[in-house]
Amino acid sequence: RHTKTKMAQSEVRTSLDQEVLYEKDGVFLHTTISSAENDDTLIPGRLFLIKRAEGVFIDWKPEQNVQDLNKTDEWTVVNHTVGYKSDSGSVSMKSPVKHKHIITFNISDLKSFKRSSQQLGWSYLIFILQDGTTFPALHFHQGGTKALIKEMEKTLSIKKSNNDSKLYIVREHDPQALSKSFDELQLFTDHSQDIVSKIIKDPVGATLGGFAKVTKLLHDTLIAAETQANGNGAGADDFSDLSLSLRQHDDTDIPGIQTSEQDEPGFEVVTRTELPPRPTVTRSEPLSPQEWTKHMDKDGVVLDQDKLKQIIFRGGVDKTIRLEVWKFLLGYYKWDSTYKSRTEERKTKVDDYFRMKLQWKTISEAQERNFSALKERKGLIDKDVTRTDRTHPFFQGENNPSIQMLNDILMTYCMYNFDLGYVQGMSDLLAPILVVMENEVDAFWCFVGYMDLVHSNFELSQEGMKGQLNDTHTLLNLMDPALCNYLESHESSNMYFCFRWLLIQFKREFSFEDIMRLWEVLWTGLPCKNYHLLICLAILDTEKATIMDNRFGFTEILKHINDLSLTIRLDDILPLAEAMHIQLAQLASENKLKNSIREIIGLAPEPKNTSDSPDGDDTPNGTPKLKKKKMDLLIKAQENISRDATQKSSSGSEQSSGNATAVTTPGSGSSSELLLDMDTAFIL
Repeated sequence: RHTKTKMAQSEVRTSLDQEVLYEKDGVFLHTTISSAENDDTLIPGRLFLIKRAEGVFIDWKPEQNVQDLNKTDEWTVVNHTVGYKSDSGSVSMKSPVKHKHIITFNISDLKSFKRSSQQLGWSYLIFILQDGTTFPALHFHQGGTKALIKEMEKTLSIKKSNNDSKLYIVREHDPQALSKSFDELQLFTDHSQDIVSKIIKDPVGATLGGFAKVTKLLHDTLIAAETQANGNGAGADDFSDLSLSLRQHDDTDIPGIQTSEQDEPGFEVVTRTELPPRPTVTRSEPLSPQEWTKHMDKDGVVLDQDKLKQIIFRGGVDKTIRLEVWKFLLGYYKWDSTYKSRTEERKTKVDDYFRMKLQWKTISEAQERNFSALKERKGLIDKDVTRTDRTHPFFQGENNPSIQMLNDILMTYCMYNFDLGYVQGMSDLLAPILVVMENEVDAFWCFVGYMDLVHSNFELSQEGMKGQLNDTHTLLNLMDPALCNYLESHESSNMYFCFRWLLIQFKREFSFEDIMRLWEVLWTGLPCKNYHLLICLAILDTEKATIMDNRFGFTEILKHINDLSLTIRLDDILPLAEAMHIQLAQLASENKLKNSIREIIGLAPEPKNTSDSPDGDDTPNGTPKLKKKKMDLLIKAQENISRDATQKSSSGSEQSSGNATAVTTPGSGSSSELLLDMDTAFIL
């Protein structure tokens, strides 16, 4: 296909009310939601930069009529709960158009955009608006992103983020704002327009009187604001020098644990734990059919289940054996069961299932009228199953028997668990299980096992959800205090934007194939309790620059996080979450982890300090030396082992079998790798 790129100065097409500044075909929208094999569905389109009377607009439209996909309902947070958005909800005409096949918005509403790394193949752009709206990635299969950005720079002031090389910030430029703010506050006697340059040349002398009036005003006005807006040219360097100059006059920074030295009564002593360097984690290959077979004896008993779980945690499960392995992970079968006992167990489960199913199937209309709870649950299930993963081939089409199977399993669960019944979101958890099992009875009992793990998410009191949100905030405060402080100052410390993630275990955030990979990792229970909260932190870590550099508030954060659905790369998140756990493990080994954090990740509380024992069996804080030695092995392990990641994946070594994980730890002039023994790595 011939690619057309028309710039305003050469080939400009005009109409009565608009001028095409840039045009590019071969711009594709990628989606994975309609494919069972996780292959991209490519929607070809054409992108325009158009000047209209109302402003300059970016328009992307499909090049041909494409059959419309079934509408995927979006989630919304209402009164701290989650539900589907109403189909009848009104849409403001001022809002940018955003649906499956058309994207259009005024670039004056643009807050930032992300550009793909060079090594990722096709270049793509992700546009983020001021209200937090995040559009799907537009892939330029034949190039053209540089030309588009260059054309946009004629209208916008664009600066690359200092925190994320892939993020570009659209800056609001007002050169008079700073001097005006100084004049209004009367911080300086000199009201000349050159006051900013004077501050830069002599920060101490020029600001001494001003600081006496307003504490940290210079930092908040000059440095913090300019850093978030990513100042351009020499000015940014000047402000960096100014920041360094001011820090040299500040003696409050203490390496390691940062503590206020004031002992004055009435003031709280604030401490902050300094994190160890974050290692780089390389994941292993999935559990293969050959490995699975090797771990069973002649009677069918699974051997060394702990080692198997470690392999699954490191790389997941090959999709050809998921049907069998998931039954063990979800408690359908016991790990020490035999072929014979499993056959008998399944017969019992089949009888139990159909007995419960018959209970609700045989209820008469008169009984149902007098059984309001069942009637309400039935209506809710009927509504939800008709819109659960309908773009997936397993559930596509009218009169699909899989939809009826989904309905029957959920109704039977109401009879199995009268107290909990059905709550919106359960259908999302069941759908992938049913796709893998392809059997009503097996899917039901695996679903029961999953619900046993997450039932507190759906309790009416929502205590389980509130606890998880609070624990997520506690972990974030340790792992990333800068982001945590930002959220607190923007009314987002409640972490409500994580609600959907936690409620349905990230089901709406990842593609269908990726969510199955993530779930089987979480089902191992490794490497610690509440590991899914570290998954939350890993996602937030990848979005930190976007949120902070764009200065998103509560509403914008909520919209941005919601728009991340189906765009998050699981291959980036899993190693990052594991690296965070290794950092926590090192803090625990050094006795620097607070009991509140230890409780969240399932560690015993740190005992109070006791006197040293005569024989030296205890460390000064009362922790046995043997345990501390094992914990140290998690970080130290075997040094000076260098192995390329590609060699790991292709070789048949112990590492590729999932028994070890390569971890590269940043250090002073050292790039050596650590090979962690799995018995040690999972001591936590």
